[in-house]
Amino acid sequence: MAEAGSGLASATRTCRVPERAKLHIAMTIFQLGYAVNHVIMRVALNMGVSKLVFPFYRNILALLALAPSAYFLEKKKRPALTISFLIQFFFLGFIGITLNQGFYIFGLDNTSPSLASATENSVPAVTFIMAALLRMEQVHLDRKDGIVKVLGTIASVAGALVITLYKGPTVYTPNSPSNKPHFSSLGDAEGKNWTIGCLCLVGHSLCWSSWIVLQAPVLKKYPARLSFVSYACFFAVLQFGAIAATIERDPRSWQVHSGSEVFTIFYAVSIGNLKMLKTPTV
Repeated sequence: MAEAGSGLASATRTCRVPERAKLHIAMTIFQLGYAVNHVIMRVALNMGVSKLVFPFYRNILALLALAPSAYFLEKKKRPALTISFLIQFFFLGFIGITLNQGFYIFGLDNTSPSLASATENSVPAVTFIMAALLRMEQVHLDRKDGIVKVLGTIASVAGALVITLYKGPTVYTPNSPSNKPHFSSLGDAEGKNWTIGCLCLVGHSLCWSSWIVLQAPVLKKYPARLSFVSYACFFAVLQFGAIAATIERDPRSWQVHSGSEVFTIFYAVSIGNLKMLKTPTV
């Protein structure tokens, strides 16, 4: 019996997943979920969801999900709220949520989920450039790691510019009546503009990088991340609400027409909250 117990314990130790591997698995699952989010968001826009009302509802749900946890979990480490903090939360909410999500939704609506996903790959490079310009990160050109960072940044930004400024011919179109290369216009459908969509996605990446860089000094003075994100969501709700109320005058634009739309909103909230909370500081 002792030998059997010893063998079982040994097998358990052998099958145990290393902590480092668990982190990689969790990150892979999150990235898959976020990739699906691009597709789901595009489906929601194709349903006719208002591009301004959608993020308004999304941030209301995000605030309702985050605020209670922030209140109870960060009671002891949350500093006193001041006017200075409120102003910083307002502008970070405007840059990191309102402009960020606005650019993303309009960019996705005019392009495709694959392009939206590809453009976001420039975020680490843009973040590195911003942090270096603000002297928050050192660039060591006399070391191999510094040179690799710079070369990787140049390649990433160059790729984003090529994606934005050039749309080549369609390589294969199954329903095309001829075998001639088909050059697409600026949009994939009537009323869509590929170039504007790409520029919006670049704006989304710039806003997301700015959020990563600018939140670092704020969190040093206000080390309560959940509360910080909750306040940013609160101000984003006010900002989206004001914008949507000004532009969307038709009551039908504020109606949720199907369960599919409800699912897309909840899915976007879940992925968006995880993305904001896992975002590293510079």
